[in-house]
Amino acid sequence: MGNAPSEHSDHAWHALTAQQALHAQHSSARGLDRDEAERRLQHHGANRLPPPQRRGPLLRLLYQFHNVLLYLMLVAALITALLGHWIDTSVILAAVLINVIIGFIQEGKAENALDAIRNMLSPHAMVLRGGERHEIDAERLVPGDIVLLVSGDKVPADLRLLNVKNLLVEEAALTGESVPVEKSIAHCNLDAALGDRRCMAYSGTLVSSGQATGVVVATGAATELGRIGAMLQQVQALSTPLLRQIEQFSRWLAVIILILAFATFILGILWNGQNPGDMFMMVVALTAAAIPEGLPAIMTVILALGVQRMAGHSAIVRRLPAVETLGSVTVICSDKTGTLTRNEMTVQRVVSASRILDVSGVGYAPEGAFHDNGQLREPDAELLEIARAAQLCNDARLQQDEAGHWLLHGDPTEGALLTLALKSGLDIQALQAQLPRSDAIPFESEHRFMATLHHDHAGHGLVYLKGAPERVLEMCSSQRSAGGGSAPLDADYWRRQATDLAARGLRLLALACKPAAAEQRTLNFADVEAGLTMLALVGIIDPPREEAIAAVAECQRAGIRVKMITGDHAETARAIGAQLGIGVGLPALTGAELELLDERRLRAVLPGVEVFARASPEHKLRLVQAMQDSGEVVAMTGDGVNDAPALKRADVGVAMGLKGTEAAKEAAEVVLADDNFATIAGAVREGRAIYDNLKKFILFALPTNGGQALIVIFAILFQVLLPLTPAQVLWINMVTSSTLGLALAFEPSERGLMNRAPRAPGEPLLSAFFVWRIAMVSVLIAGAGIALFLWELQLGSDLGSARTVAVNAVVMCEIFYLLNCRSLFGSVLSREALLGNRAVLVTIALCLVLQALFTYAPPLQQLFGSVDMSPEQWLRVLLAGLALFCLAELEKWVVRRYRLHPQAV
Repeated sequence: MGNAPSEHSDHAWHALTAQQALHAQHSSARGLDRDEAERRLQHHGANRLPPPQRRGPLLRLLYQFHNVLLYLMLVAALITALLGHWIDTSVILAAVLINVIIGFIQEGKAENALDAIRNMLSPHAMVLRGGERHEIDAERLVPGDIVLLVSGDKVPADLRLLNVKNLLVEEAALTGESVPVEKSIAHCNLDAALGDRRCMAYSGTLVSSGQATGVVVATGAATELGRIGAMLQQVQALSTPLLRQIEQFSRWLAVIILILAFATFILGILWNGQNPGDMFMMVVALTAAAIPEGLPAIMTVILALGVQRMAGHSAIVRRLPAVETLGSVTVICSDKTGTLTRNEMTVQRVVSASRILDVSGVGYAPEGAFHDNGQLREPDAELLEIARAAQLCNDARLQQDEAGHWLLHGDPTEGALLTLALKSGLDIQALQAQLPRSDAIPFESEHRFMATLHHDHAGHGLVYLKGAPERVLEMCSSQRSAGGGSAPLDADYWRRQATDLAARGLRLLALACKPAAAEQRTLNFADVEAGLTMLALVGIIDPPREEAIAAVAECQRAGIRVKMITGDHAETARAIGAQLGIGVGLPALTGAELELLDERRLRAVLPGVEVFARASPEHKLRLVQAMQDSGEVVAMTGDGVNDAPALKRADVGVAMGLKGTEAAKEAAEVVLADDNFATIAGAVREGRAIYDNLKKFILFALPTNGGQALIVIFAILFQVLLPLTPAQVLWINMVTSSTLGLALAFEPSERGLMNRAPRAPGEPLLSAFFVWRIAMVSVLIAGAGIALFLWELQLGSDLGSARTVAVNAVVMCEIFYLLNCRSLFGSVLSREALLGNRAVLVTIALCLVLQALFTYAPPLQQLFGSVDMSPEQWLRVLLAGLALFCLAELEKWVVRRYRLHPQAV
């Protein structure tokens, strides 16, 4: 044992025999001696995952300021500070700090995901050292150690199994396999997928039943779990589409404002001969008017309200921008087990010698019925005998909790058989009392069946057996006929039926029985090798959720393609996909086939494939990357540690909250509290509504700022007295942003929202059409303010009165325009459209109160230079707002009438 073995996670240990694996590890069935184990520990290091490199708290805090939204807010704070408006500056800086604190708290989700993976490692292990058993810290395991496993153990390292007895391992977190995997010691093909390596037990998986011994072939970072952790550390999280759009939008807006300000400054000095100092303050006022200071804050409010609404629908958002990202997805990649399906095995078909019965109802609740060619059938003697076999040859238990939910204790397949027996009307406790078990042959992978011996109180004996159809057929010589008697076995009939059930993606079990002598009290293999009577074939599947079927259809109507990526077998995946409406008529792609495709070929075949089976963590990550490279915005759902790298890489990762691993939750942006795919569809709808509301706010805010900027530019270029002072500009911005603009955050989703196609990933926040609308409304608002200002001067009013009218004209136009903005293209000339959002009415009332204070309150008159207004002046202001409202509605009518915009309704 002097040479320590090399440890490579990609070593094909599954392709070696047990003895070859022992030899390659320079070990033996007695295990390592103490000195050799210590030497290997020094060589390989502890059996734990390496901690990630972390930023220090100060660097993490400073990094939170590296955000384009915060840059915009800081510029707004600087401008308000230059103008001496310290209250505004304080409010904006407070919003910045709130964003920074939220980001600081949410920073490091990748590190947390790695922590969660490390916590999956077993703390202890039972090993053979020098032929003696020792319980040691799992961190001290080394390659070559012989590990002993029993039911309930967490596998402490990657093991090549040497001996197994009825070993079933729960590998769902690692492979996505929906039921515990039966293990053996027979070596596998070199290219076997991870879920097909039956001779291996992987670190972090759980022994659900049986016993085994295995030799450690990989520890720490070299295990499959460690390899996923390394992948997760290397995956770069992407910026969200919204942040990319805001960044692009902010750059263009900043450039336009700077050019506008510089050009105005130069023209004012060279053309009009203005004093440079005065011109500088006027340009600062222009900049303050042009920058939508409220945008970052309102955007945060809109997203936060979306988070709150999603939480009410069982979707917990861990990162704020992910709220909107869900609304922009073009592809949803979903895990199968527990997300699209119930993760509860169910018997869906029973095949006897005389008929085929479909079984309704899903899950472990005994609610359902039996149908023959669509006709309801009550349980008869033939079906009751099948149900007795399913119930008596069974070690599982079903229990109803206080809330009425049925809980399974035992193997999911046996749970499905128990539910079948309950649906037939059997009284399980009474049956067990009538036919108590005398002996049993437990299920083992070598013989692929389970048998039980029962005796009634009159001394009659009966053997029930269940197992793999091909194995049970070898043991049967007859089959139960419709009348209750026996007939010669028609093996071809049963093989055809088995092939048909397998093609439907069902897992198969055969049930059989045999009489036993009254004096027989033990059951041996020789007792069941021949002479059994075939009762039935049962087809079992983890059925799709009813609500998931509707949700998939809703997503597809919304132009979102749903792809299923699972670690399960291709036949099962295709069958479930067909029931869900995923991949109907399309081929499925397995992990092995995926590995044969280069990146170009993979991108070419992706549009024609919706079901991916036997997918490993690398496959899932590669599929997500390939879709993103093709220009898709990808949402990825998952619950296992094997999903974590793809969850992190996706534009929005969605983890399962009930049955998901901590690693998956920490790598995701959204956690579903109910593990239901239908919740994703609701979240997509909410995300689209949020994006609509954000666009509505921008379409409201930018003309407000644009109108004020045009008023200032008009005054500078035409040497007219400023209709608005810098202080009055900031008053308008503050009032409209904190009242009117905020109302749009509460807008409900528009009709037909989920009938639209997803927006193109590269679509700018403002299309050319929206730029036109912003320009049009800006001109209307500026025109109203300038016209009424000049009108008042023409009528002989003083400057203070004219400016007060101009301010109120701009605000009144914004009040009416807010009503227009409630729908991007639809008419608001209806009771529901005008009064349907209570927040709009409240904010309009509040804005009117603030404007009344601005106009009549002496402190504000002194601060802003405003004066009282007459009823005639208010009438002119009201008519200006009404005129803008009518023109904006006319523009939307023209758009709808001539379909000038693709989303016009």
